[in-house]
Amino acid sequence: MRLTAIDIGTNTILMLIADIAPDGTLKTMRDEHVIARLGTGVDRSRAIAGETIERTLSFLRSYRQISDECGSERIVACGTSALRDASNRDQFIRLIAEELGVGIRILSGDEEAELTYLGAISEFQKPGKPEYFSVLDIGGGSTELTFGVNDAIQKKQSLDIGCVRLTERVLKISPPSSLSMSQALNEIRAQVASISPLPSQTQLIGVAGTLTTLAALDLQLPTYDPRRVSGHILTFETIQQIFNQLRIKTIDEMLVYPQILPGRADVLLAGIVILMEVMKRMNADRITVSDRGLRYGMAIRESFAPPPKN
Repeated sequence: MRLTAIDIGTNTILMLIADIAPDGTLKTMRDEHVIARLGTGVDRSRAIAGETIERTLSFLRSYRQISDECGSERIVACGTSALRDASNRDQFIRLIAEELGVGIRILSGDEEAELTYLGAISEFQKPGKPEYFSVLDIGGGSTELTFGVNDAIQKKQSLDIGCVRLTERVLKISPPSSLSMSQALNEIRAQVASISPLPSQTQLIGVAGTLTTLAALDLQLPTYDPRRVSGHILTFETIQQIFNQLRIKTIDEMLVYPQILPGRADVLLAGIVILMEVMKRMNADRITVSDRGLRYGMAIRESFAPPPKN
């Protein structure tokens, strides 16, 4: 079966088109990414703005066309933090269904964490022995942390802090002042206080734009290459060095780096600070980057689901 999985996040919209074999393995046909900023202003107003809806509809219309051209047999779409929080999410979902014939399912924080975990570990699992994973997903509106053994999840945490939310609340100007950085740290530390140290023999994996951008920066990639990004190991020292370089730059100065995309530059510092504070709480000195995540987990789940009724 050829399946399309669309992850409608607070900052990005990601689309995976994959062939699913009878044994559940995936062959990627297309993997698309766009920074749509669905969550702009949602933390403040609790509603998605009209212009944001139009912009998102345009991106999703393009995705629907690509999906049809690829001969996808089924489309599944899920929304995360911004849609969980938006008071007008039902109107948004109805509009997308009417315009594009695509239904959107809103995931809880726990569901998001579970599916992201399944997607992230899918490229690191080795058959025949128990492997311990912890998957960190720094999103635009929330941050998920999931622990498991192979594909069996043991513990999930969803934190009400993300790179877009933190930027809109505190880190509004780049470079940020010492006061705003102190305020950001206080907010993050209040959220991560419940995180425990990383268990021994556990591999920490990081997904989403903050991690993939850091990997691309560390690798000095002239153009993004998911094959080199996935599996790249970032040490805490390297992350801190990159943060120190970017901490004093304006948005325009950040955009000089080819690895930092428009729409990512203004929220990158917030994402890095969240990452560093989580790693400190976990006593983790390194993290492995994965280019996979929620969309892959959605596809894996669908591969084991019964076929839809006609």
